[in-house]
Amino acid sequence: MSKDGSKPTTPVRRLAARSSVSRPVVTPIYPSVVYASTSPDQLDAQYEGGEFGFTYAREGHPNADLLATRIDQMEGGTGGVVTGSGMAAVTAAALGVLKSGDHILGGDQLYGRSLRLMAEDLPRFGIETSLADPTNRDALASAIRPNTRMILVEVVSNPTLRLADMEAIYELAKAHGLLVVVDNTFTTPSAYHPFAEGADIVVHSITKLLAGHSDVTLGYVAARDPQLAETIRSFAVTTGMTPSPNECWLAERGLYTFDLRYQKSCENAAYLAEFLSEQPGVKRVLYPGRSDHPDHARAKTLLNGAFGNMVSFEIAGGRAGANALVKAMPDLPFAPTLGDVGTTLSHPATSSHRALTPEAREKLGMSEGFFRISVGIEDIDLLKTDFAAGCAAAAKL
Repeated sequence: MSKDGSKPTTPVRRLAARSSVSRPVVTPIYPSVVYASTSPDQLDAQYEGGEFGFTYAREGHPNADLLATRIDQMEGGTGGVVTGSGMAAVTAAALGVLKSGDHILGGDQLYGRSLRLMAEDLPRFGIETSLADPTNRDALASAIRPNTRMILVEVVSNPTLRLADMEAIYELAKAHGLLVVVDNTFTTPSAYHPFAEGADIVVHSITKLLAGHSDVTLGYVAARDPQLAETIRSFAVTTGMTPSPNECWLAERGLYTFDLRYQKSCENAAYLAEFLSEQPGVKRVLYPGRSDHPDHARAKTLLNGAFGNMVSFEIAGGRAGANALVKAMPDLPFAPTLGDVGTTLSHPATSSHRALTPEAREKLGMSEGFFRISVGIEDIDLLKTDFAAGCAAAAKL
């Protein structure tokens, strides 16, 4: 007690913010790790589902909850979970559901780390894995085993931009009682709605197009069946796939401009694909919106008129040509990412698919002269200037 008899105050006891009759227009960031309940009965009610409330941030926090709800609305789902990365979302979908002895069938051109998960990590837990061409119904059907439980597929493959035969995949899954997991990162909810078409689980790397500014690392996973969704959520909580409140806040902010960014980047991608096809030394250009793309007809059916912001192309000259092209475009980021508001260029042989042997990459169509472009929203003339310089430099070798 102080000399005047009043109780001392210290900064240790935190004060709740004063309530306000008005509300913030921008979502606040909630960094708190823990949330205080009013009684054991209330805490019981929260854990049992009788009352909604946060308890411990690993189990959920306001910023992650709001971000998941936003993406749920975009995907037409419910109960989605935000994770610390896109690969955490893929892992939660696989290890949260499968058990030792199960078999998972994947598309043979998944993201590089998804391929590693299939080839090296899942087998350590007794889960059998194999890959098949997702564009080929017969190849998929032949790869299904008696113990197959799940198919993991990207609608548009990374980085060769092939279109999976989703109709065949859903039909085969239904006939064999399999779960279909769709990685919708490339296609996004603007181009494709997996749940509406028949998917059981949807995953995203929020890091990419949804957040859109290369300043967060987050993932999203949701399941159509509530019981399956709870199984995945519980696994994510137990294994600590907790996202940062700050990054969830940034990603939510990015979502508000997603539609505008995606539309502009798709327009730029279509223009750039045509431009690249006319440049010296360019052997081929892959873009689903081009009539010469092997899956163009399927793309028109699947992608709702939005052919995406990803363009891949191959130049002559191998590694030397690749080095020359990149060095001639110093203002364009050469970086192993996609979905940024600005255009980025990546080289699968030295980034996303470096773990594959050169022979395996060649079989999939990824030579040393193969590049993937994540097209941004810049003025198209700026992009043309960059790539004209890069292609010209490579063609001189």
